[in-house]
Amino acid sequence: MAEKTVDKLRVVGTEARTAEGRRGWYLADREGLLSTLFLAPAVIYIVALVGIPFFLAIAFSLSDVTVGNTSLDFVGLDNFRSVTRTPQFVRALRNSFFFTIAAQIVVIILANVLAVIMSRDFRGKWLARFLIILPWAAPISLGTIGWVWILDSKFSPIDWVLVQAGLLGPGSIFGPGRNMLYLSKENLAIASTIMVHVWRVLPLATVILMAGMTSIPQDLLDQAEVDGASFWRTHFQVVLPLVMPIMAIALLFGLIFTFSDMVVPFVLTRGGPVYYTQVLPLWAWFKGISGGSLSEGAAVALFMFPVLLAVAILILRSARRQEVT
Repeated sequence: MAEKTVDKLRVVGTEARTAEGRRGWYLADREGLLSTLFLAPAVIYIVALVGIPFFLAIAFSLSDVTVGNTSLDFVGLDNFRSVTRTPQFVRALRNSFFFTIAAQIVVIILANVLAVIMSRDFRGKWLARFLIILPWAAPISLGTIGWVWILDSKFSPIDWVLVQAGLLGPGSIFGPGRNMLYLSKENLAIASTIMVHVWRVLPLATVILMAGMTSIPQDLLDQAEVDGASFWRTHFQVVLPLVMPIMAIALLFGLIFTFSDMVVPFVLTRGGPVYYTQVLPLWAWFKGISGGSLSEGAAVALFMFPVLLAVAILILRSARRQEVT
């Protein structure tokens, strides 16, 4: 009897373990459950770092909260009306659009040139790729500090080269002075800011376009060569139409990074001289953090959201229509 009881217990235990194993495999086979578990960390991360600050900014923009008074007293749209009436905001908004559009035009052109060159085989290709990607890999603050030294008002190496070449100084084409004062004159400061933005975003756009060009079937390029198509005709009628959706993604990243960036103008010019290089993210920081008016700073920052959202939707829809199947 004892032996039969033991055998029955063993059978029951085996069946229980088998049932548990089947239940475990059943849960593992449920795609809906697994997808939820795998997506949960990303969703929590986005909600914590993007969702909560975003809704907090909305609450701040509709209140009179300041650094010294953290009570959220509702004031409606008064903050938006207040900031939009200031000339600094108008200039910052105009500069944000101008810097972004001008920088991305240059980036798309140069990225196409570099992607075509990097897709060819030549000696030292690995070094060229390393130098191209280096600006993107380096911290933007350190890179911008380097540009501050390069564009220094007294000790700029660019000025020294121009002086030695006879292009800067008395009787030269760039003026009688020995310094260009890149960050102190309106037009030069604007051009310098756009140049640094191009330097920053160009590596990412180049890598994205390189990936797109390498995915083009070689048969198409060989067929174009057999048909006698020149390089320019092949590039504009075969390569560009195929990489246009990928180029749209590169453009989208560049627009977002440039329009929402405050590091370059902050480190380079602090928005100066006067407000000539002021942009929306930097003006929001000056109003909300430096000036202590959290409500007005949040109102300025929220102006970027509908603009970036509209641009993202427009570019993504355009990229989807341009896909070649």
